[in-house]
Amino acid sequence: MLLALIPLSVAAILQEESDMLGAEGNKILPQRQGLISSLQDLIQYSGLLVPPSSVVNAANAAASKAAIFKANYEAGVGNSSMMDQTDSSMKAAGNMLHLIIEACISRKLIDTSAYLWPGYVVPSGTLKDTALPQESPWLNFMKGSRLSGPLIDALVASPASSVAELDKLYSIALNGSEEEKTAAAKILCGASLVRGWNIQEHVVGMVVKLLSASLPSDSATSTPGSMSNYLAHMSTLNEILLGVSYGDAIHILSLYGMVPDVAVALMPICEAFGSIPPPPNHKSTILGEISVYTVFSCAFLCLLRLWKFYRPPQEYCLAGRGGSVKLELTLDYLLLMHNNHIEFSNSSASNRDSCNDMGSVNEVPAQLIYIDSFPKLRAWYFQNQACIASPLSGLCNKNPVHQVANKILNMICRKMNKGVVSSSTLSSTSSSSVSGSSVSASDDPCQRPAVSGWEFLEAVPFVLEAVLTACAHGQLSSRDLTTSLRDLVDFLPASLAAIVSYFSAEITRGIWKPVPMNGIEWPSPGASLHSIEAEVKEILASAGVQINSCYPRGVPPMLPLPMAALVSLTITFKLDRSLEYIQGVIGQALENCAGGSSWPSMPIIGALWTQKVRRWHDFIVLSCMRSPFGRDKDAVAQLIQSCFSSFLQSSSSGSDIIANRGVGALLGDSITNQGLRLPMAPGFIYLRTCRTFHDTYFVSEVILKQVIEWAHKLANGWCFNGPPQLKSGRTPLSCAASMVQQVALLGGGLLCIAGGPLVVQVLYEETLPTLLLSARDQSLKGPGPVSSTLQGYAMANMLFYCGSLLWGADRTSPVMKLSFLSRRPRVVRTHMDFIAGVLDGHILLGCDPGTWKAYVSQFMFLVVKFVPSWLRDIKLDTLKKIAAGLRSWHEHDLALSLLERGGPQAISVVVETFL
Repeated sequence: MLLALIPLSVAAILQEESDMLGAEGNKILPQRQGLISSLQDLIQYSGLLVPPSSVVNAANAAASKAAIFKANYEAGVGNSSMMDQTDSSMKAAGNMLHLIIEACISRKLIDTSAYLWPGYVVPSGTLKDTALPQESPWLNFMKGSRLSGPLIDALVASPASSVAELDKLYSIALNGSEEEKTAAAKILCGASLVRGWNIQEHVVGMVVKLLSASLPSDSATSTPGSMSNYLAHMSTLNEILLGVSYGDAIHILSLYGMVPDVAVALMPICEAFGSIPPPPNHKSTILGEISVYTVFSCAFLCLLRLWKFYRPPQEYCLAGRGGSVKLELTLDYLLLMHNNHIEFSNSSASNRDSCNDMGSVNEVPAQLIYIDSFPKLRAWYFQNQACIASPLSGLCNKNPVHQVANKILNMICRKMNKGVVSSSTLSSTSSSSVSGSSVSASDDPCQRPAVSGWEFLEAVPFVLEAVLTACAHGQLSSRDLTTSLRDLVDFLPASLAAIVSYFSAEITRGIWKPVPMNGIEWPSPGASLHSIEAEVKEILASAGVQINSCYPRGVPPMLPLPMAALVSLTITFKLDRSLEYIQGVIGQALENCAGGSSWPSMPIIGALWTQKVRRWHDFIVLSCMRSPFGRDKDAVAQLIQSCFSSFLQSSSSGSDIIANRGVGALLGDSITNQGLRLPMAPGFIYLRTCRTFHDTYFVSEVILKQVIEWAHKLANGWCFNGPPQLKSGRTPLSCAASMVQQVALLGGGLLCIAGGPLVVQVLYEETLPTLLLSARDQSLKGPGPVSSTLQGYAMANMLFYCGSLLWGADRTSPVMKLSFLSRRPRVVRTHMDFIAGVLDGHILLGCDPGTWKAYVSQFMFLVVKFVPSWLRDIKLDTLKKIAAGLRSWHEHDLALSLLERGGPQAISVVVETFL
């Protein structure tokens, strides 16, 4: 992904330079020349550019291409098209540099003269024949070969090499026969999407546009004619949906910022296909046949993966500041982002450049989208929120949902005890009052509900309540419960969304008794449980985090009934690539359900899945590693301390400034081709676990405390207490100040990742002002003037970094309408008012005066220099008070700069300053 995203970022920088300075003739501008020089310097670091095994062949092919070009150039071949012809006798060993150069050339950052750089092409006589560049199937495709089975498979497995190849394929996907459209969609979603680093942004844009273009123009209607059009596009849509449902594809779409646009493209598909009932003979969607249920389920589950529909209720608790505790994605938020993207694109249309390679990705529909345009999806959305927020209410017997629920019960219970169990028996203990006729053991098609997907989903929660309650009261065995859930998903895979959402809410409520995972009633984790726990403890201990065991030997493992039912359901699915749209929901949902439970569930889930898929062992261990941090604040504090310690490791000699520290020590190299490697870096663990921290305000306080403590330690390193003549033991003050700045940057990054916008807002409005007003920390013995100054310096840097990382400098962009961005003026204004109140003498401080002076001076310097637009939202009286305080400290230049950047309102004050 870096091979695709970094060149695109560099292209934007070079384009900005070109727009500002202009380019006369063939003159190379400074930043482009700097790029070329940097790439040339990389040639001497071949030892650091060894490619991973997965891209060795691609690197060798890129190097061989350069070797062929160089050989043809030296032979005097003048035709540029002839220089790129393949010569199978030409061998060259490639590394990551060759892939980087190819990515830059494809985006016109540099030209093919890079092939002629000294040392770039290294001939190799030991290169294996398997690594030689083979004739690309795309050449046959461009020559007019028909899209047949072998060619389709080859094109799926091999990424396209040029935009021209993609354009031809996209044209077929739009205008070809139905068979050709399906093949083209499958090819686009193959290797070109996942591994086409040189053209990936174009593939992403085409896939998103195909999702919208595959539906007829009258998609808003529900006439018989439009329904037939929907059905005619089923095959093509199914291939696209399967393609974008793969784990890597979802990640790629997210990195390109296309999640809102994908969601908007999926919504009409869900609305349309969810409104069409299946044929009367429909039995199962898992069997591989394409049906309206298949397309609806694939589109619906893919849509749900884009936002966290299964989050437990505590994620939606209001924090008293107009937002949730955590800024999680919701469908409303995705639509808001999409609509703001449209406005931003329209406002900046005049500034677009046709040479921008991101153009195809940034093209979005000009129409604003609202959830009210999709009534069926809207109804399910609100029902899902209601299901999460509170238990289900009863249904009257004549309610249509009641009748559909009875039909579903009849269908899923038909195999139980040869028809002895009835839906009335299941519902006798259920508050939903689902009841009806007895179940027949025959597989009568009339017993299967031939209703639309939306009607089916609406009834599923009531069915789940009935079967779960029956199991809890001993009327339904655990095996029959798992079978009934599996039959439900087989019939309509979209039911998995309702199962996950309902079970997640019930697990969080904590009203269900735990059941023994003993291998008799429910599957047993066996010895794998203690093995998983031991590995997790060893990994965390290597990062400086000590935790207690959740399951001592001799204590039988147990899970709440909904969790036991959910994990038992998930291990029944086969690991089939065609079912990845289902498995993509299962994995994340299991983890979040485990996180929403007060019961330590994740080790048992991990042990059961390890027994099922042993090759996933390392991934499962890493997933289980997140579990302790969701319930143990002490573990969170230890991890944060380890992050700072690894970033600023102390040597045995007592010096705090050594070479073995920084980002390398923080993030480490924990995963290799041989699997997990100990010790594991705390920063790596933090990135994988920070989303599970429930009390982010606690995290904020711990991080701020660590920043202050490390500033104190670094100050003590400068104030060396040894003999005066041993000055070599003293850390230079400039070096200590630089390290304090890095500590603040680390603290700001850790806080933003874990806490999000609301915690940064609290940091500005409450946490840091409270710290400054409080009495000095007695644990920091003998702070001294240097320590006090560096502490204030560190706090100012951390506060500024948090705000700038979150809000940026722009104040006019439509993106600022997003809720967490629109709060910036008020939050900054509140903090500036606090500073002005202290400087004006209306608020008394508890901290050291040196800390306060360093804090205000540094924070104002950073704001004035890097984000002066923030000052235009500050009241003039506040700016005058701050400027007066700075002048009292002889910071005349900073005070004047502050007023100059205060906007038109401050001009008169600036003039008065000069008089």
